[in-house]
Amino acid sequence: MSEDLPQEFWQGVEQFNSGQFYACHETLEALWIEATEPEKSLYQGILQIAVALYHLSNRNLRGAMILLGEGINRLRRYLDNDCSINVDELLLESVKFFKALQQTDPEKIASGDWHETAALRLPRISIIQKSQ
Repeated sequence: MSEDLPQEFWQGVEQFNSGQFYACHETLEALWIEATEPEKSLYQGILQIAVALYHLSNRNLRGAMILLGEGINRLRRYLDNDCSINVDELLLESVKFFKALQQTDPEKIASGDWHETAALRLPRISIIQKSQ
């Protein structure tokens, strides 16, 4: 499957990892609309997590929690893990982030001070290097 992923997917991964969450959402949404399974679930799960992080940057805790949960659930249903990214690691990091966010004082989110919380490490997408 990794050979079949379009260049726009990798652009979305780069945008995600550099914190350009709205741009990532736009890039992957264009792919998601036209995709079929299993790629459709992969694109949607990542873009939902990206939108959650975008909401968080705008201090919208409720929107962040809803979309983070939806993205996590979407990626849990993604069975084809041969896509050159570590989906399991993204899931694990997103779940840890979700749980830490639940434990964070909403006032910290509202004030924008959530970055200072060590437990709130943003999820990243790791690329798997295939050995030849």
